[in-house]
Amino acid sequence: MAPPLMPKATAVWLVENTSLSFAQIADFTGMHMLEIQGIADGEVGVGMRGLDPMANGQLESTEIERCQADPAARLVLQETDNPAPVKRTKGPRYVPVSKRQDKPDGIAYLVRYYPELSDAQIGKLIGTTKPTITSIRDRTHWNSSQIQPRDPVTIGLCRQVDLDEAIDKAHKAGRQPAADDRRPISADLIPEEEPAQSRIPDWMADVRIGGNNQGEN
Repeated sequence: MAPPLMPKATAVWLVENTSLSFAQIADFTGMHMLEIQGIADGEVGVGMRGLDPMANGQLESTEIERCQADPAARLVLQETDNPAPVKRTKGPRYVPVSKRQDKPDGIAYLVRYYPELSDAQIGKLIGTTKPTITSIRDRTHWNSSQIQPRDPVTIGLCRQVDLDEAIDKAHKAGRQPAADDRRPISADLIPEEEPAQSRIPDWMADVRIGGNNQGEN
């Protein structure tokens, strides 16, 4: 089944406005269930405005109600006359200079949520090189301590339609995500803060509060 228009925005709306399961939303939008959970946890699609699939004729309210009542049911996309998104021409993606500092965050996000994407696909989406991708995946990047996985679509590094197309190609090539092997990169990239310790100055060690010190009359 083809995904709906603007799958991620649709997923945001479904998470916020329905009681559908993560699996149902993931199946309908073609996204990974961990990414749907990330939307619900406020880690993915932050600030993205949800797209009502009923408003553009892609879902009927009765279809949503049917699937809310049966967790095993799957949403069926309605046929629509809306034109398909225009695909960009082939070639490396140009990223504005102001956005280039965000590339490591976008790469880390794709490595975390979409391990099925090849380095070549990530490089084309973000406009980066294989050595950079490898260093982020292996956590040997010079700025690893500051890298935080962020959605490359949300921060303007690539378009949702291009990401969806790359994921679809990866799945057709037989590269499926291994959910059990996925672990958040951010846990390793962000250093743990040491707990603050309370320490009494040495000069106050012999001071007694609330009473007279020894030797006083």
